[in-house]
Amino acid sequence: MDYRYGELPLELLQSLLTYEELLKLFLDLVSRLGGDVEQAMQWMKELQRRGIIGPNIDLEAFRAALEKQGIVGRDGDGNLTLLGPGERRIRRNALEEIFSSLQKAGPGLHSIPRAGTGAETLPETRPYEFGDDVARLDGMRTVANAARRDPDELALVADDFEVFDVEHQSACATAIAIDISHSMILYGEDRFTPAKKVALALTELILQKYPKDTIDIVLFGDEAKPVPLESLSQAQVGPFHTNTKAGLGVARQLLMRRRSRNRQIFMITDGKPSCIHEGGRLYKNPFGLDLKIVNRTLEEAEKLRRDGIQLTTFMIATDPALVDFVDTLTKVARGRAYYASPTDLASFVFRDYIRNRKKLFR
Repeated sequence: MDYRYGELPLELLQSLLTYEELLKLFLDLVSRLGGDVEQAMQWMKELQRRGIIGPNIDLEAFRAALEKQGIVGRDGDGNLTLLGPGERRIRRNALEEIFSSLQKAGPGLHSIPRAGTGAETLPETRPYEFGDDVARLDGMRTVANAARRDPDELALVADDFEVFDVEHQSACATAIAIDISHSMILYGEDRFTPAKKVALALTELILQKYPKDTIDIVLFGDEAKPVPLESLSQAQVGPFHTNTKAGLGVARQLLMRRRSRNRQIFMITDGKPSCIHEGGRLYKNPFGLDLKIVNRTLEEAEKLRRDGIQLTTFMIATDPALVDFVDTLTKVARGRAYYASPTDLASFVFRDYIRNRKKLFR
């Protein structure tokens, strides 16, 4: 028997809502635990033991539903592992959560002040050129041109035709460089989870709304490495120092391979650069700002400026020495910097990407 939505039995509605809530909780745990599905399921059982999840919830049935829907699967050893649909659902949940906390504002389009092919029709017109879409023909101006040229004949010639112009839509290549050094979880404050959630949400936004754009993710601690989008939810903080130079360097190399002329790096960090690679080894100094490390990092910022890559730094700290360093880094790269707490990080990142994007590439 088929039901319309309003005719669904209350028990069925409650079970559907319960599953969605359980799924969001489960996927949030998976992300916080670095993609460990087995551990996330253990936490679900612990939350039920503590009474946070109701005793009437059948977690074994929930696990079976996850497998049936392809959200989780089994590896060669029979352990649960997150599958592609689960990764996508984590990104979608992050996007929905962040956008629900922002002021309502449409993401808009990536516009640059240059005419070309695109979807938005402008009020301005121009002479018709071979290959223009005739659907954009401005009939009134075309006839007026013919009348001015020969008011008696009113015979149209090629030079009379005018078409409405369109706004050129630009493509943008973005790299997000995320600090995974130990300081991101020190002092009882988890700064890494909000940073990862922002990256997950921005990735999903670009995949959904801006298909011509590209996004790369770079994690940097002692070293820097790119990670596939489908592995982002598994990222974790480690016992690392902060190799900001390597993070910027790897992000720059990734962007230079992209065909877009519009390239930008979003760097999210809470600490000073404390290490670099030199002479085949890791040179590190966690105490204060080491001039050798700082200068090598600033050299990388200079390369970004020369290559035309926009650097935007989101600093989750307010230490005066770190603020001075970020100010210097920003001046060298001719970029921008924001000082945000973990709770308002998403607002800064998304507003910068969506609202100010026109300003980036003028």
